[in-house]
Amino acid sequence: MLLPVTLTIAAACAVINLWLALRLVGGRLKGISVGDGGDPVMLAGMRAHANFTEYAPFVLILIAGIELAGGSPTWLWIAGAAFVVARIAHPLGMMRPVPNPFRAGGILVTWVVLALLAGWAVAIAYQAMHPATPESVPVEAPRG
Repeated sequence: MLLPVTLTIAAACAVINLWLALRLVGGRLKGISVGDGGDPVMLAGMRAHANFTEYAPFVLILIAGIELAGGSPTWLWIAGAAFVVARIAHPLGMMRPVPNPFRAGGILVTWVVLALLAGWAVAIAYQAMHPATPESVPVEAPRG
């Protein structure tokens, strides 16, 4: 079975991951081979990259599981798109003074998407374990 939503969102996440990694190359070329070297820009970039890798796997696993279970593609596209936009906004906000709407909005949307997907997955699992059984209706035998 193809998983078009999962594959598309995973591809977008791969591009974001590469973008976040490439943003650190400048510091590495300046001689900071390990860690942040006390550079606040490197630290912010490293945390943005790490933060992305902390959330993306769970979201992708949940999207894939829900898609396999037959969840609504429309809602999965909405959740996936919101996650991708949030994960672009968050690192942009990490490079700006706090507070700023990119960082706060990015993480807030990430949390909301993660929580909603988790709830949806639990609901699917619960329904699978407790299928609705039709109630029988007594029917009287014909009189005659």
